[in-house]
Amino acid sequence: MTTERLARALMVQGTGSDVGKSLLVAGLCRLFTRKGLVVRPFKPQNMSNNAAVTTDGGEIGRAQALQAQACRVAPSVHMNPVLLKPQAAGSAQVVVRGRVWGNAAARAYQALKPTLLPTILESFHTLAAGADLVVVEGAGSAAEVNLRAHDVANMGFAEAADLPVVLVGDIDRGGVIAALVGTHALLSAAEQTRVKGFLINKFRGDARLFDSGLALITARTGWRSFGLVPWFADAGRLPAEDSQSLRQTPEAGTDKNPGVIRIVVPRLPHLANFDDFDPLRSESDVAVSFIAPGTALPGDADVVILPGSKATLADLAAVRAEGWDIDLAAHVRRGGRVVGVCAGYQMLGRLVRDPEGLEGPPGVAPGLGLLEVETTLAGPKVLREVTAHDPLSGESLHGYEMHMGRTEGPDRRRPWVQLAGGIPEGACSADGRVRGCYLHGLFTADGFRRAFLAEVRPARPQGGGIFAHQVEATLDALADHLERHGDTQGLLALAQCQGKQTP
Repeated sequence: MTTERLARALMVQGTGSDVGKSLLVAGLCRLFTRKGLVVRPFKPQNMSNNAAVTTDGGEIGRAQALQAQACRVAPSVHMNPVLLKPQAAGSAQVVVRGRVWGNAAARAYQALKPTLLPTILESFHTLAAGADLVVVEGAGSAAEVNLRAHDVANMGFAEAADLPVVLVGDIDRGGVIAALVGTHALLSAAEQTRVKGFLINKFRGDARLFDSGLALITARTGWRSFGLVPWFADAGRLPAEDSQSLRQTPEAGTDKNPGVIRIVVPRLPHLANFDDFDPLRSESDVAVSFIAPGTALPGDADVVILPGSKATLADLAAVRAEGWDIDLAAHVRRGGRVVGVCAGYQMLGRLVRDPEGLEGPPGVAPGLGLLEVETTLAGPKVLREVTAHDPLSGESLHGYEMHMGRTEGPDRRRPWVQLAGGIPEGACSADGRVRGCYLHGLFTADGFRRAFLAEVRPARPQGGGIFAHQVEATLDALADHLERHGDTQGLLALAQCQGKQTP
């Protein structure tokens, strides 16, 4: 019997959601990739409506796509074998290795999880076989002991794959000592031993003032400290995984500079792929604000963008409940511009049907009536990367489609963009001020983005940064930040050598 050596691997778990696991994994991936290692990211199970299309024809969480970029490789479905996309009525779309498995309510999914573990482990070993190091990200809290029996996201996976764990705590939210010591208390003895140390994230102030805190955590848990990582101010330049991060963005009206182009995005209950608008936020003279429920769409907005959604009919009802449909109609009467992306495009039409209940209970509802199109939600799900060009400006762009549904109607005769081969995509109103399409990521193309903004503000100076370079530079800065403030060599040494016996 021989042993096939696989990659070293390390799992990063957290004391809770939004403690910075995804960002830290991305930074570690870039750091160790720059040191010449073949590194791969992995997240067994993710729950997010922010997803990316992979080159192997599936979809994974946006955070894992960014981590793949940090490794300088194309994203693969094996990097996130189980993706849960919350929908209406308390259910989620279950995506397994990039393809829709079906819908499941929370209780039904708990029973399903044990059957998914072999697939998850197989994807992990597939990645590990071609890598020097796999950096694994947990989900939510390591101390969710009520869900431990069938866990595949945190300690359940770490145990199945025999991985060492580093626990991340967020000091910015307060109570980090209690979070780490409390997690230790809730773990089993075997799990306590599997955790080899902790990393404290998002520190502000004089690090020396927390020396006693680090010592106390080690004394109570027996875990070593791998560092106290200061707040990384440029984190907002990278795509966020969770819509909770949008609560930290400024609301509309906070920037009254008359030269600023004001773009507002209603924060839908099932908002998806909101990183579509990061390139717009990167422009120095553009203010993008996500409008919270209970707040009217501001009357001084230049552009309103209806974003993607994982529950089109439910979010269309939410638009009406908030009165945003009335605000949109007034915005159009004032000569404002409206853009719909994916589900937002569907909502702009005359009618939306979901006869099979693909995103919630079956139903049909009138759309917002700003485009002469109608949509019927139906499978199969379209997942593909596309190239296109803008007939108006002549600029080329690259994006991806991720949707269920067909949209038809008279305004389709005025497509917003044309795909490769001259295929029309999207629709525009007769005056061109309302437009929509299925393409995610279209504003990433620098020339196309600037041409769009020049339409909004014709006197706007041309030029500006290159968005792709900004993301790359930020990943490098993050890697430098972690190397300065964390024991990254200790983390690398901790990653144990995996192996499997073969006859």
